[in-house]
Amino acid sequence: MNEPVIVAAKRTAFGKYGGTLRHLEPEQLMKPLFQYYSDLDSNVMQDIDEVVLGNVIGNGGNIARKALLEAGLNERIPGITLDQQCGSGLAAIQYACRMIQAGAGKIYLAGGVESSSRAPWKIKRPQYVYETQLPQFYDRASFAPEGQDPSMIEAAENVAQQFNISRAMQDQYTLQSYERTQRNAVTSISQEILSLTVKGQSFFRDESVKSQVNERFLSRLKPLISGGTVTAGNSCMKNDGAVLLLVMEKETAIRLGYTQGLQFMDSVTTGVSPETLGIGPIPAVKTILERQSLDIADIHCVELNEAFASKVLACQQQLGITDEQLNRWGGALATGHPYGASGAAIVTRLFYMDESEYSIATMGIGGGMGDAVLFKRWR
Repeated sequence: MNEPVIVAAKRTAFGKYGGTLRHLEPEQLMKPLFQYYSDLDSNVMQDIDEVVLGNVIGNGGNIARKALLEAGLNERIPGITLDQQCGSGLAAIQYACRMIQAGAGKIYLAGGVESSSRAPWKIKRPQYVYETQLPQFYDRASFAPEGQDPSMIEAAENVAQQFNISRAMQDQYTLQSYERTQRNAVTSISQEILSLTVKGQSFFRDESVKSQVNERFLSRLKPLISGGTVTAGNSCMKNDGAVLLLVMEKETAIRLGYTQGLQFMDSVTTGVSPETLGIGPIPAVKTILERQSLDIADIHCVELNEAFASKVLACQQQLGITDEQLNRWGGALATGHPYGASGAAIVTRLFYMDESEYSIATMGIGGGMGDAVLFKRWR
């Protein structure tokens, strides 16, 4: 079987909703990343088999194709856009790796993009031609049948209640995420980020990271549901950002002069109750470890998307992941969650953790699913 390897990975810094990147459409967020790869190796860019992007709340159509054309890539290159809610960016990487394994292609660009700031308003179409009522706006697409589709906050609260994750535990984990993010921002996280020029200014730091977050600040925030434990502090923010990785068949990579990166080993997508969607990583990680005859202790780094502190703690508890293994440079609670890009962002982070041998990227997904992808360091 052909062996897929990730040989390069970059992302933009993530902008706040309504922040520095608020005027940029998804294809404009992608353009500097395409340019980065063109500058890195223009010959490889002529041989791309396909561009695969995750996107959730964009304008529709095929953002991958539109973005590659807008960036000036060869018009013969096809593009495909995937929507698996917040698992979309991770699904894009799995798609590229599985296509390489199947022999369908040798070189792919895979990642994700989201502009929460530019997302179109959603309005339900009237049932009758001569509708007399005002248009009905709605916040998001439904992920499950009526009665089984809680809000993301309700689902996070369900996980907290089921697994006895207290408010104090969630706030403490959030504080840890901020501390790790701030501690690694210059020495490690900066490697991931491609600096952008936005209105004449350099944009190279994740905009949502707050410097004043402390225990007292978090403890003063009110629960988002009366009597609950989930707050705006221990939940992620919605963001703008883009991520792009270069994925190749290993022998092709070697021929082109690449000698290290992340080797794709396996991936699992599985379903759980939509009521507790945040626990999707539990069966996904268990399955991938069993299939590869590994134990959680064999995994050096686990990147688990931090949509909510409650779900991260529940998964850590049930899988036996140590603090030393989990989200070592912080995560989305501090840096934010550009939905369609987040899965690709956690793989980008693993790419730069070059001291690790085995690593896993995993996340819970709206509608009640879990994704887990296993990598091995290629040297």
